[in-house]
Amino acid sequence: MFRNICTKFASNQKQITMKKVNFLILLFSLFITSAFSQEKVTLSGIVKDQKSNETLIGVTISFENSTTTRTSLTNEYGFYSISLPKGEYTVQINSLSYAGFSETITLDSNTKKDFILTEKNNEIEQVVVTGNSKKLQIDKPEMSVNKLTIAQIKAMPAILGEVDVIKSILTLPGVTNAGEGQSGFNVRGGAADQNLILLDEATIYNSSHLFGFFSVFNADAIKDLKLYKGGIPARFGGRVASVLDIYQKEGNSKKFGMTGGIGLISSRLLAEGPIVKDKGSFLVAGRSSYAHLFLKLADNNNSAYFYDLNTKINYKLNENNNLFVSGYFGRDVFSLNKQFVNTYGNSVLNLRWNHLFNDKLFSNASFIYSDYYYGLTLDFIGFNWESGIKNYNFKYDFKHYISDNFKLFYGANAIYYDFNPGRIEPIDSDSGINEKQLAKKHAFEPAFYIDAEQKLTDKLSVNYGLRYSMFYRLGEETVNIYANNQPVTYDADLGIYEKATPIDTRHYGKNETIANFDNWEPRVAVAYTIDENQSVKASYNRMSQYLHLISNTQSPTPLDVWTPSDNFLKPQILDQFAVGYFKNIKNGDYTLEVESFYKTVKNRLDYIDGADLIANEAIEQVLLSGKTRAYGLEVMVKKNVGKLSGWISYTLSRSEQKTEGRTPIETGINNGDWYKTGWDKTHNIYITGSYKLNKKWSFGSIFTYQTGQPVTFPTAQYQYQGINVPVYGNRNEDNLPAYHRIDVSATLNPTKNKGRKWQGEWVFSVYNLYGRKNAASINFRQNQDTGLNEAVKLSIFGIVPSVTYNFKF
Repeated sequence: MFRNICTKFASNQKQITMKKVNFLILLFSLFITSAFSQEKVTLSGIVKDQKSNETLIGVTISFENSTTTRTSLTNEYGFYSISLPKGEYTVQINSLSYAGFSETITLDSNTKKDFILTEKNNEIEQVVVTGNSKKLQIDKPEMSVNKLTIAQIKAMPAILGEVDVIKSILTLPGVTNAGEGQSGFNVRGGAADQNLILLDEATIYNSSHLFGFFSVFNADAIKDLKLYKGGIPARFGGRVASVLDIYQKEGNSKKFGMTGGIGLISSRLLAEGPIVKDKGSFLVAGRSSYAHLFLKLADNNNSAYFYDLNTKINYKLNENNNLFVSGYFGRDVFSLNKQFVNTYGNSVLNLRWNHLFNDKLFSNASFIYSDYYYGLTLDFIGFNWESGIKNYNFKYDFKHYISDNFKLFYGANAIYYDFNPGRIEPIDSDSGINEKQLAKKHAFEPAFYIDAEQKLTDKLSVNYGLRYSMFYRLGEETVNIYANNQPVTYDADLGIYEKATPIDTRHYGKNETIANFDNWEPRVAVAYTIDENQSVKASYNRMSQYLHLISNTQSPTPLDVWTPSDNFLKPQILDQFAVGYFKNIKNGDYTLEVESFYKTVKNRLDYIDGADLIANEAIEQVLLSGKTRAYGLEVMVKKNVGKLSGWISYTLSRSEQKTEGRTPIETGINNGDWYKTGWDKTHNIYITGSYKLNKKWSFGSIFTYQTGQPVTFPTAQYQYQGINVPVYGNRNEDNLPAYHRIDVSATLNPTKNKGRKWQGEWVFSVYNLYGRKNAASINFRQNQDTGLNEAVKLSIFGIVPSVTYNFKF
């Protein structure tokens, strides 16, 4: 099917073949190479972990002699390349969890050299930040980007005995969640569905287990993550809020080992080892919760649990070629007495080929499959419901290290989507439910990009790029036709929006184009170095999102349905501007980051009052299109060295939507005025600290404060047949009470670990130490005794203590 679509795409003269694009860009690159590389030699190679042979991402390598200092950064596969004048250099490498490295080398010709780094200590899960490994890269044209190594994440408090990737990024400025017990996260006033979440380049559509209490990412299997809030490189597309780029470990190619943990609620186990020593390795990690088993002991038939599996295989064919196969499978099951059973989860698979054309040109080709399934069984009604989204993605990326001052990145990708809006089938023949499949939807999204990073002067660096994205909404499907092409009508007498009645239908054949869009997406970021310790930066992003999440909640739920852009649902278009000031204090012992941003998004959907979203075959009949804006100030102060380390992040922001009437007589939503989105948080404060008392004990703590979630409260009431009926005010004009809590953890690492193959530790933690009853929601009901309306606060979690035993051998 994918091949047929691509063939049709070419026959309509709307495709530029990847071969032609690569050929033209390579010619340009070779020209640039000849212009920039005279009288220089190239040093390239891989940076690896000494014990496992794992490649290391984002390691800064400095080259210094009497006349110059240059730096290079390893890419997602540990590869670096730098062009330098001939001569003798001192090479220095500083990394968070690795011992400092220094070596003198002489360069008189192109050279390949791998660097092997040694961990600072062998004690499980103990991380001490030393040296200047966390200095800000003042001169790099990269802003609105936060990087966290797994070592940093594991140094944070372990909640329920397990560190969590998603909870770690919530401590960063500009990042919030919708509320306690809700999944997903929000970035700079964007919705959760506007985040692109990648695990080894494969799309993850729901990042949470147990409705947000755990993330789908097993920290034992994760190597590195990077969150782009702005200044997003042109290689990324398809979302308009952020990109969370996560890479799994590759596995130990030197020796077999296991890592795991046993806790009160969940346990996990990871095994890794060589396939062929120093050439290939495997990694398998499993995790499961089992708290529901204790309910069964008490004759309670309710349950809520999850399980997941991470896998990865890599093999080095030769010096220039590597193959990787990685996968993830996860499921959540929530059951109420087996009458209500909810099952959902992600499945992804990625086959990758790394190829090194020469010491300056690195490429990566990926074939990716992603599947998100969500199902529901309602036994008391007698039907099963299932829906989901699948995508098949091919991407080919090139990184061209043309010179010390000029790097070029370019590539293409093509995604084919299968959408299942919903299928209903009866549990048995007596249920009275008829089997029904909502019309499946299909789409094709190709894109090309080119991105350049250039150092113009000693003080001025720039990153600029362009992405060209296209989107084709494809048949087979029968589409409604409406009068004036308006699927929603407005009743001026009642002042309400209603579903329009179709006047006709049109059938589109298989792979026939129903609607198509294309967008140019420019990106630029500039860094100006004031001195060696401080700089100012600015960036601009335009991005397009062709998928929409149909949901009536503030965070993703299993019943949400993804749908593609079409004749009625237009793509979301983002424009974001950001400026920032960055400073290293005391040679990087402390760092300061201050950023301000402003962004707008066109064609953001909202819903008419009383919208029915589940199993709706004509979803366009309950949707209105508006626009959003978000702006704010972010401040982050970090202490990077010493026994006590951590950071304080503060965000002051506003996120608003405006959905105006389509004609002068229409009111729109909230009379066409700006109103708060469901994820607006005026104030957001995180204080994160880690303290290493001695070799045995270390402690961690996180304090959280957020403005309460926007909600709609009643403003009046009237009586109808003896019943008090509330009258609600404008949408999202109220807020829940402020949210705050403290989480703490203590880690005991026995001294007998030293020198032993088996190493263990105990992690004690308390979630919500002072038992704050934070409001997840406030509902209004009529008191059965008094007959009066009353507000009832729902709080999900109080104090939650836990203990976990972690081990490694």
